[in-house]
Amino acid sequence: MAWTYLDERYAAAALFASLAVLTRPDALLLVGPLVLDRILAAFRGSARKIEGRELVAIGLPLIAWTLFATAYFGTPVSHSLTAKSVAYRLPATAALVRFIQHFATPFLDHLTFGTAWIGVGLVLFPTLSLTGIWRSLKKTPRAWPFLLYPWIYLLAFSIANPLVFRWYLTPPLALYILSILVGAEFILGDFFKRLPKRGPRASVSSRKSLATGIVVLFVILVPFGLSARDWALRPDHGLKRPAPQMAWYELELFYRQAAEFLNPYMQDDSILAASDVGVLGYFTAGSILDTVGLNSPVALDYYPIDPDYYVINLATSPELIIDTQPDFLVLLEVYGREGVFKDERFQHAYTLINKIPTDIYGSDGMLIYSRSDLLGSSIPKINS
Repeated sequence: MAWTYLDERYAAAALFASLAVLTRPDALLLVGPLVLDRILAAFRGSARKIEGRELVAIGLPLIAWTLFATAYFGTPVSHSLTAKSVAYRLPATAALVRFIQHFATPFLDHLTFGTAWIGVGLVLFPTLSLTGIWRSLKKTPRAWPFLLYPWIYLLAFSIANPLVFRWYLTPPLALYILSILVGAEFILGDFFKRLPKRGPRASVSSRKSLATGIVVLFVILVPFGLSARDWALRPDHGLKRPAPQMAWYELELFYRQAAEFLNPYMQDDSILAASDVGVLGYFTAGSILDTVGLNSPVALDYYPIDPDYYVINLATSPELIIDTQPDFLVLLEVYGREGVFKDERFQHAYTLINKIPTDIYGSDGMLIYSRSDLLGSSIPKINS
């Protein structure tokens, strides 16, 4: 999108912008400033007038999705943001702190230098980024939507304060790192340009080679080497091939075990309730009740819940389970420890049929429950 826009291929840029918004609505944090710049540039005469094909390129995918989603889902707008804002319990500054840490360690420097480095990175990398932005804007002023996007993203998410999953940290990183490297290249290059150029030609040539080598070292090799520290040649779970530590999906593997256990007992009309639904929905028959409400709007009516139910930042509503009476329930123990699992109505209506050992998030296993009236020869009670 950046390349096509700066190359003045506006119809292509408009199409990419539309697809970006359909992929992730928070892409509006980039697309919004981009549309503003396009309008201002056309109004001022610094770019050609807006053409009909640009409007078609950005509008047609959005209109098509709106019509389809309204007919199929009842609304074109995901209610996941609303669900996350009421189901998760977080300190008011949780997202801001997470992003400050993230922007202070773009190359995972703390893995090499320790957590004390976060204080250094908090000054160093924003300074380099702002230097790179300033340098880039002098050459290409119309790149401002892309260059400022990481900071707009940080501000927007800090204000909204959602639970910051790992994948929320990725979108601003590429442009943030680019601005840092541009800033570092400019500072190092400017430093060597200011050195005295006295001496024979061979000496001057050697200094240029040295300067180039230092720039390559600090702009390419060092960032790559620092980031590579996060990679494991043989991860401790899942596929045994090189992968970054951030590619952690051990929890999903436990949900896969739960799905395999439940499959013999589930029918097409069975209802399975869970707070993390992706793997379970993919590998089981029947319907999923998302107890957080990301995919099941009915759950939204049951939040917020009593703060005493929370052990970590997520807890399951006992009333939701009692009212909807799903056939099966799969939860990490920590999600229901102080709430649903202590509810006498739940204890009477449901029976533990399996427990998968895990201490993820401080949990005492992943618990699988069945409605007690479904128990029989086909669904045995299993001692934990």
